[in-house]
Amino acid sequence: MNGISVKTILLTLLLTLVGCSDQKELTYLPPEAVILAFGDSLTHGVGSRNGGDYPTQLEQLTGRRVINAGVSGETTAEGLQRLPALLDQHRPALLILLEGGNDILRNLDRAQLKQNLSQMISLAKSQNIDVVLVAVPEKNLFSASAPLYQELAEEQQLVIEPEIVASLLHDNRFKSDPVHFNNLGYQQLALRLSELLKEHNAL
Repeated sequence: MNGISVKTILLTLLLTLVGCSDQKELTYLPPEAVILAFGDSLTHGVGSRNGGDYPTQLEQLTGRRVINAGVSGETTAEGLQRLPALLDQHRPALLILLEGGNDILRNLDRAQLKQNLSQMISLAKSQNIDVVLVAVPEKNLFSASAPLYQELAEEQQLVIEPEIVASLLHDNRFKSDPVHFNNLGYQQLALRLSELLKEHNAL
């Protein structure tokens, strides 16, 4: 009986550890922490008005400083060149990475897109900066997110928001044009990211 009990306990512990390994946690962000929101036009806030971009709204929701480091039209190759200086300048505790839409829209090489994002993520992690990855959809904007984002999240052990961008682009209430949000859409994005940070103990 004792042998069976020990085996049962060990099996339970093993299953618990396996379950925990899938739960990726973020470091708690103290009030003085800086979040770097990095990406293209969806980060810059094209289509928004009067501070309606998602980084501004996320700052209000979290009480943390959120730097809007979005550049409209940027590809991941350009972003990879731009990111190091911003990490050095702002010393963020957290990087929110929402980029790749322009690569997809321009039919750029998917393997290179994934590699560029992977290098950005590795750069941040090498400086002990947590990363939250936000997936973007395939070129057909009514489709689901590009699979490479989930692959990256699994390979790099990242917290990911897999569907919010694709979901918002399915609903005209949240859009200013076919590929950008309005203030309400950016608000929904900021709300979801705030929830995600709370779910993973960053807030």
